[in-house]
Amino acid sequence: QVQLVESGGGLVQPGESLSLTCTASGSISSISTMGWYRQAPGKQRELVGQINSGDSPNYGDSVKGRFTLSRDNDKNTVYLQMTSLQLEDTADYYCWMAVRPLDSPNYSGYWGRGTRVTVSA
Repeated sequence: QVQLVESGGGLVQPGESLSLTCTASGSISSISTMGWYRQAPGKQRELVGQINSGDSPNYGDSVKGRFTLSRDNDKNTVYLQMTSLQLEDTADYYCWMAVRPLDSPNYSGYWGRGTRVTVSA
């Protein structure tokens, strides 16, 4: 069984920074893609960014230049550094990973439960 746990959400003011962390645990053979999505109230879930092992990350248009994604393969962890936060960044942030479990030759997608980021003056 594979679990993803996010941490680091909270309340910040516009212009401030915040970092999120997501760690996968369980019976993991390998992880290909790691990423973050977000869902604001009343809106659809959207891609924040994702990174494949060995590749550069790609980002959603609304966060380019402000957010930075990185990963630590040894720790099965993906990080999201958010700077210059805006009111519109308020959302629940979800971690997603494509994981190959020990007992399977295939990769499957796993979601974390989410962590809330609130940007408010």
